Amino acid sequence: MRALGLDPVHDTRRTFRALCDATSRPGSVVAVDADPADHAVLATLVDHEVTTWTPDERLREVLDSQGRLDAAAPTNADVVHAVGSPEWDVRECDRGTLVEPSEGATVVYRVDDLGDADDPGLTGVELAGPGVDGTRRFGVGLPARELDRLGDAQSTYPRGVDAYFAAGDRVAAVPRSSDLEVL
Repeated sequence: MRALGLDPVHDTRRTFRALCDATSRPGSVVAVDADPADHAVLATLVDHEVTTWTPDERLREVLDSQGRLDAAAPTNADVVHAVGSPEWDVRECDRGTLVEPSEGATVVYRVDDLGDADDPGLTGVELAGPGVDGTRRFGVGLPARELDRLGDAQSTYPRGVDAYFAAGDRVAAVPRSSDLEVL
């Protein structure tokens, strides 16, 4: 991971803690000690036991050089990386089964920005569900259409996909247990 500017022990451990914090409080924007955060998230989540899809050539090269890249199509991968709005449809990613919902994909989006739901240029999202007291709103630098698709991909709970949005050195989570509404 040093090729990505990440310490393979300390940075991935801090990123894992940030991901746990973000996942336990869906829609909260948390800091990651790396920029771009999506590289740190993938370096933390991907090992030789999971299949991965990424359009990021540098990331593919680094993961492959370490024997950590088991490449798969986005519809079949365990960890799916998207830079902005992907060409593939998140609704076609693996959602797991009723017996094994944990086999659903984890989608990591690199977005332009994260912020408040009413920030200009961001699409407002409202979440409800476990880890959210009432509702929580935040803004994501993705088109509403992509966020609607993500909501559809999560509409079959306990099946669904887990999603992380990464912008700069920040990350927010939308686990499959969340109810997502585009504002």
